[in-house]
Amino acid sequence: MDIKTNCTVYRHGQKPEDIALDAISEHVRDRDSFIWIDIADARQPVLSRLGEELGLHELAIEDALTTHQRPKLEEYDGHLFISARTAQLLESHIFFGEAHFFVGPNFVAAVRHGPGLSLARVSERLKAAKNAEKPGSPFALYLVLDLIVDHYRPVLQSIHGRFLELESVLLTDALGRDDLERLYGVKRELNSLRDAAEPMQDIVQDLIRLHPEFVSKELKAYYRDVHDHAVRVTDAIDTLRTSASDAMQFHLASLTIRQNESVQKLAGWGAILAVPTVIFSLYGMNFDRMPELHQPWGYPAVLAVSAASMVWLYRRLRKRGWI
Repeated sequence: MDIKTNCTVYRHGQKPEDIALDAISEHVRDRDSFIWIDIADARQPVLSRLGEELGLHELAIEDALTTHQRPKLEEYDGHLFISARTAQLLESHIFFGEAHFFVGPNFVAAVRHGPGLSLARVSERLKAAKNAEKPGSPFALYLVLDLIVDHYRPVLQSIHGRFLELESVLLTDALGRDDLERLYGVKRELNSLRDAAEPMQDIVQDLIRLHPEFVSKELKAYYRDVHDHAVRVTDAIDTLRTSASDAMQFHLASLTIRQNESVQKLAGWGAILAVPTVIFSLYGMNFDRMPELHQPWGYPAVLAVSAASMVWLYRRLRKRGWI
């Protein structure tokens, strides 16, 4: 798998400059510079080199190399480490990925895994930043978190649309096997999306509360907005998860009702067929001393009684809704 690396240095009043990974340490010592680093599908040698250039903690590097990390915010000497889960909707397909961030006084390094979110928009915003939006760690970190949370909403809307289709099928007819698989798929995607969105609330809240050096006063309101978006998305996910669970319970209840209706119909027809069975079995016994056996009207009388009993029982069961 190709490793894509983008390293850019920003200096106030100068054009952004792309640099090599090995040249980062030459610029990171300049506190008037800001370095944005974006690495996709990094491997051990690349991250080890990045750690040497930025002075990153070895445990943070190990976490960045490990996939399926729990979203979290950790503080190390000289930098923060943030692990997040991304979600993206591309051509009606949902892709989940992971992104890890090393955040220092004048650098933000992103390490991405899987077919997740592209951070090209962050680079574009940094390059287009005005003086009021001077590129730096607080501004770059805000752009990253805002981008991640913003992409949760289209994913949720896509899942919600598919759920509404299944719900309309459920209300008109029982779900088939394919529909059930789709419903379980919706629940799995909702769980994955919640695992991504819910921890972002704590991450952003901890940044605001515990790390004011990375959340400037000018940007605090924007960070709070990101936090509010994460809360709203999580609440919407929980509501949709409840609806999906209710739909499954409704489906199971519908199956139970239909099964009971089938059993009732079988029992009703069984009762109707039991009438002639009893009568015919009675006259099927080998007894000779049964007066009506020797009467010319005996045979049609037995048939008439059987038919009348069946019709009467059928009408009674029909009236009660059993058949």
